[in-house]
Amino acid sequence: MSSPGAASAASTDPFVHPALFYRDTEEYLAGTLGFIREGLAHGEPVAVAVPSPNLALLRAELGSDAASVHLMDMTVEGRNPGRIIPGVLRAFADEHRSGRVRIIGEPIWAGRSALEYPACVQHEALINAAFTGREVSILCPYDTERLPSDVLADAHATHPVLIDATGQRTSDHYDPDHIVESYNRPLPAPPDTAATMVFDATSLAHVRHVATDHARRAGIPEHRLIDVELVIAETTTNSVVHGGGHGTLTMWTDENELRCRISDSGHITNPLAGRLPAQSYRPGGRGLLLVNHLTDLVRIHTTQHGTTIQLHFGFGHDLP
Repeated sequence: MSSPGAASAASTDPFVHPALFYRDTEEYLAGTLGFIREGLAHGEPVAVAVPSPNLALLRAELGSDAASVHLMDMTVEGRNPGRIIPGVLRAFADEHRSGRVRIIGEPIWAGRSALEYPACVQHEALINAAFTGREVSILCPYDTERLPSDVLADAHATHPVLIDATGQRTSDHYDPDHIVESYNRPLPAPPDTAATMVFDATSLAHVRHVATDHARRAGIPEHRLIDVELVIAETTTNSVVHGGGHGTLTMWTDENELRCRISDSGHITNPLAGRLPAQSYRPGGRGLLLVNHLTDLVRIHTTQHGTTIQLHFGFGHDLP
């Protein structure tokens, strides 16, 4: 199995984003270790963000070289796919702006839920827009033995270059914009027992306090209640300012987590909203970024007729 070089013949863009399809440990190591060691040999900063079992495997195989690689557990750092670009990929790349940077990012693994997956695949599609023109190589491994066929097919659409045991080739189905649009899907309806509040500019403080009390009664740990309060404040304020002046907050518990849904009549036109680091010279633009950093999952459905943002808070999770 070949590993991707610093550039791809498929594009003149310095950004390189290949998918690595592997069937077993041997193919995983063949594709990832070559990528890492080639970068180290050229003096390039290298980061690895993969699920904990693969992280342990790579750490052991790298031996003393592991000290030269920034290693991250993607199940922790990237639990919410919406924070991977700003909090993992761009956070590392932006620290090293001179010369090429190499990153292995594995955001999709067999344990991802069906509710998480649309946010994961949209993340993979949006990487291409977030890094256009940058001297960055991001290698994304896919387990062909454990991931469903539709997930593997989506990888062909989100990655311009494909690598497997036969070698490296250009993807004939590369279409990241289509993936972003096709996974912009309506969310399942909340249960009939969900608590619902309508809010406007006059009731923002009240709805924030009610939501925090609801989260406490639901079982959210005390040290994470501030996260709930901040996120509810940001999203409801955005609804008032950008979503028609009012909105609806719905809250319920499901599968050991608290879910909060904010709906309004606004339309999010930039799919990268909340997924890029804040720029110090620009006021604003930090609301959705904060939301992505403080929640365990964010799902968004947006159209010209309105936007729904669903936020997930696990009862037992601590954010990095």
